[in-house]
Amino acid sequence: MVIANRTGVRQRAAARMMRLSRPPPTRNLRVFCAAARHRSFKRAADELYLTPSAVSHQMKELEEVLGVELFVRKSRALELTAAGSTLLEEIEPLLAALDRSLAHVARRSGRRRTLRILLPPFFASELFIPRLAGFCAEHREIDIQIDTRDPRPSLHPPSADVSILLADAEPQGLQASRLFTLTLTAVCARQHAAAVARLGGAVLREVPLIVHRPRPYAWTSWAEQIGLEAPEPKNLIELDTMYAVVRAAERGVGVALVPSRLCEAWFRSGSLVRIFATELTTDDTYFLASRRKDAGRPEIHALTEWALSQFRDPAESSRHRIACG
Repeated sequence: MVIANRTGVRQRAAARMMRLSRPPPTRNLRVFCAAARHRSFKRAADELYLTPSAVSHQMKELEEVLGVELFVRKSRALELTAAGSTLLEEIEPLLAALDRSLAHVARRSGRRRTLRILLPPFFASELFIPRLAGFCAEHREIDIQIDTRDPRPSLHPPSADVSILLADAEPQGLQASRLFTLTLTAVCARQHAAAVARLGGAVLREVPLIVHRPRPYAWTSWAEQIGLEAPEPKNLIELDTMYAVVRAAERGVGVALVPSRLCEAWFRSGSLVRIFATELTTDDTYFLASRRKDAGRPEIHALTEWALSQFRDPAESSRHRIACG
């Protein structure tokens, strides 16, 4: 019995050494990067078109191969261990470099090009995707991969070729073009517009205020701008995404400050109604960014030219021409 147990230990040790002698599959590393970025197996599964159980299985497989724990698994979230943080920091740039190399070989062989684009979620759903068909029709040789994340912090990651970033200053070290400044306008549901209009400035006391969590003081700044006292709302509803803010306003939950440019389709359809003429101009601007060394890539040039024609504020175009002149 003792001999059998020792034999089993030696066999497991040998199997472990064999696993460590060859690197883990690239697919496992790609899944790890997605899970580590999102701190969620479910969100990683959504991004990669897998099931959460498949992501979990691949992560256990990777941890067994490496012999370390990469995640601290909690009931509602994941946390990276020190080993996991190190692996993400070192592996993600290598995978991005591998993708660029493969794309370069594909371009030289005349095959299709792939363009990876990072977009803020609400910008993607309301402006970019509704107009994307025009770009695809004109550039049938370019495949598009879109990644949507919260734009803060405004970083252009190695995993993206082109990013649209929301920032209070021009991104440094990148090829960056200003698109438009973020302005916020007060809105409510169509069925409540007449009642809200009758309230006037009292709306900040009598109607629930919907707040976008990343901008907790937006309503206070807006009230100061039009000469009203600081809001003391009937109720305060705080939501973590702009899409949730807009949907809550559309459903009559309360009044909200929403991005003027990004909500144009909602205004045209009548789903949302502006309740004051005054708009709050924020310190943030949308920038189109890419790496300077990639400027000569034809797919990046094509996407840049198209995006500037679609999204750049005419005032920014005039400013650019004056600067160049």
